[in-house]
Amino acid sequence: MKNIIILFAAGVIVVFTASSCKKDFLDLAPIAQQNGNNFYKTAEDMKNALAAAYGGLQYGGLYYSSMHVIGDLRSDNTEITNVNAGADPHAVDNFQNLATNSISSTTWADHYRAIQSTNIVLTKITSVAMDENLKSRYTGEAKFLRALMYFNLVRIFGDVPLVTQMIANPQEGYDYGRESSEKVYQQIATDLTDAAAVLPYEYTGGDIGRATKGAAMSLLGKVYLTQKKWDLAAQQLKAVIDQTNLNKYQLLPAYAQVFGIANENGRESIFEVQFKKGSNGEGSPYANQFAPIGSGTAVVAIGNPLGQNIPTADMNNAYEANDLRKEVSMRNSYVLNGNTVAYNYIVKYTGVPAANLDSDNNWIVLRYADVLLMYAEALNEMGFVADGPAFGYLNQVRNRAGLDNKSAANANVALRVADQSAFRLAVEQERRVELAFEGHRWFDLVRTGRAHAVLSPLGMQEHHAVFPVPQSQIDINPGKIKQNPMYPN
Repeated sequence: MKNIIILFAAGVIVVFTASSCKKDFLDLAPIAQQNGNNFYKTAEDMKNALAAAYGGLQYGGLYYSSMHVIGDLRSDNTEITNVNAGADPHAVDNFQNLATNSISSTTWADHYRAIQSTNIVLTKITSVAMDENLKSRYTGEAKFLRALMYFNLVRIFGDVPLVTQMIANPQEGYDYGRESSEKVYQQIATDLTDAAAVLPYEYTGGDIGRATKGAAMSLLGKVYLTQKKWDLAAQQLKAVIDQTNLNKYQLLPAYAQVFGIANENGRESIFEVQFKKGSNGEGSPYANQFAPIGSGTAVVAIGNPLGQNIPTADMNNAYEANDLRKEVSMRNSYVLNGNTVAYNYIVKYTGVPAANLDSDNNWIVLRYADVLLMYAEALNEMGFVADGPAFGYLNQVRNRAGLDNKSAANANVALRVADQSAFRLAVEQERRVELAFEGHRWFDLVRTGRAHAVLSPLGMQEHHAVFPVPQSQIDINPGKIKQNPMYPN
């Protein structure tokens, strides 16, 4: 039995057939049968296919929802204070999520849907007659997107299926079991190296927002940092920093200039997921998702305040006195019907939605301050140097926030960073407040091996460093897909 299904993604309508008699392994197969495999013939066809791949970044299991649930809610940065804000995110918040939790299943399925879109581009573009420079660029963009998606997956789940070819029929999906994280990281590094070799540093006009050479190098630097390949990380990150002299990237004078709809895709931005309200489902949900339940129209003027990402008291206290970033990032109260209500909430993503869950706010995946702090971390891991170059990159970020330098022999104990271990904690602290509510905190703590030490008071156990594999995937292919250790089967 066949059903005709229409997929709408990033302005591209694609018709494909899907069998209702067979489960869709990895959620990859349905997009594969693009109108009899005869759809991709021209450069315009490939442009549309690539647009669909970018559209995957907006899926619920990627940057529409899952990446901030995992990146911040899972950490000590934010919490759900009202269980009515969602049982499954609440379980993630409290380290009680099982393999049947929708966060795991949606994250897994939507990432593989998006990976299939990139694989379609990479498979089909080789036989399309088109400008070779444009073909090379499209290939680089697709490889960047695939690498980003696999980087998310391997950090969230550990070993995952590695699919680098277009799935042409549902049965093919059963051939893929979980590959080692090491092999997945090798593919990520290969894709990013290839992408960096062909992508431009910047675009103009309607192409602004596409993956760039700087995005590929920055992400590769983060990949190497995660693998503890300090010298390779430093090499990639320094290459991005060196572009500052050519006016490609810069730390903007004021932290407030980084955020808000008017500031999107600016000089500090390296890669953002693009959203646009009033455009048939292309808007972002953050203005509504992050507003406190019960706040009416005091925080977000249109739509429902959902209370799904509320800054913790610990996050509030993480800011030093006079840190200019706090006011831009969060507030401690709002006024409703003339009454002041004490309640923490995020303000980085404020705006007026066109409708509920339909705002203009982009999601920043990579930005220059992140690169500076990663480079400082890599330099420190290669060898601590009292008041050496790593301090300079750390203090660039602090100074922009209105804070004093940290140094190795500072008379102020709070500003003293005397050795390598202390510098690690200084970078951890700076990343927390600089990148607050941008989906980095959980991944930072896991990457540095600090997650259990920091989060065990909140209920974290060692095995929680990776999420459970969705039970649905195990049920579909039990011979090849097994559960992560310590999670019930």
